[in-house]
Parts: sequence; structure tokens; C-alpha cells
Amino acid sequence: MSELEALAAEIVRCTRCLLHQGRTRAVPGEGAENADIMFIGEAPGFHEDQQGRPFVGAAGRFLDELLGSINLERSQVFIANVIKCRPPGNRDPLPDEIEACKLFLDRQIELIQPRLIVTLGRFSMARAFPKARISHIHGQPRKIGGIVYYPMYHPAAALHQPSLRRIVEEDMQRIPELLEQAARMSETALLVEAEQLSLF
Repeated sequence: MSELEALAAEIVRCTRCLLHQGRTRAVPGEGAENADIMFIGEAPGFHEDQQGRPFVGAAGRFLDELLGSINLERSQVFIANVIKCRPPGNRDPLPDEIEACKLFLDRQIELIQPRLIVTLGRFSMARAFPKARISHIHGQPRKIGGIVYYPMYHPAAALHQPSLRRIVEEDMQRIPELLEQAARMSETALLVEAEQLSLF
């Protein structure tokens, strides 16, 4: 069992906040363990809670379509949520719930070491862009601690507001170019590191 699988097993048994009392299944996340891109959504919905998998409802189908538009499949990326259990009635996650799950998400990022993290929706975005408004900063990447964070609207928002659909599709089209830039940045960082080592 890999460390990521062991972490998923821990998430499935978690009782750190009250959400465990109402869940059918926890939703740890899924995808490639060495993914270059990690998508972070907000919270599981009804279908995710039933299946224990992230993004399996209508928003998930749209996400699959978006991935396909840049020649990617779900199996090539890692998809997770800020919180791992469904809030009652799909309400917004509460601060203590986000805090209870934070160590799980931090650990997933640490184990996967993605080059690019795409935040889907405002709760996910708040990790890297606290107090920012998604309408102001979507599609604007920021590098934090060696990882490029890229804020996008949640696919569900585009389903509820058709006017956002084109924005989401356009933001998605920038991902391959951002990934290339992130790869070049990490190669440069490695070269700098190697040069510094050779000085000793």
C-alpha cells in the first residue's frame, strides 16, 4: 500500500469533525500518484457521497469534458476536495470542517508534489488566495512554495450560470502552457540548486 493509499484509508475512518456522522462514504480523492496537475474542488455532493469518488455528478461530467479539451484524462491528474465528507444539504463547508480536513489535503499535496494546482471554486481558492474574489482573479496563476496555483470557477458554477461556461473553458485552455512554464521553472530551480552544491 502506498502512502497515498494509506492516507485515503485514514480519511475513510476519520471522525475529526461532525460531518462523519451524516456521510455515506468519505471521498478522499483519486488519480495519478505522481500527477503533475492536481484539481482541488470544494466538498463532495450527493453522488460523490454515494460512490466515495470526487466529481461524479453533472459537474464531474463537465470536468471530464474540460480535461478532454486539453487532451487529458482523469487518470492522468489527481482530483480532491477541500473537505472529504458531504455537508448536509450541500451547504458550504464551515471553517472548522475545512480546518479538520486541512492536514489531509496538505499531506496529499506533499505526497503527490504536483507542479500545478488548479483550485475549483472559492473555498479551494482561499488556500492560496485568501480574501480574493474569484471573479477578479480566475485564470491568474500565482507561484507559492514551488507550486503554481491556478484559480478557476467551479464547474458547477458554469452549469448554474451558462455565462460562465466560456470563461471556464478559456481558463482551462491555458493549463498546458502553464504546466510547461511550471516544468521549466522547476528545471531552473534544480540547475540553480546543483550549481550551489558544486560551489562547496
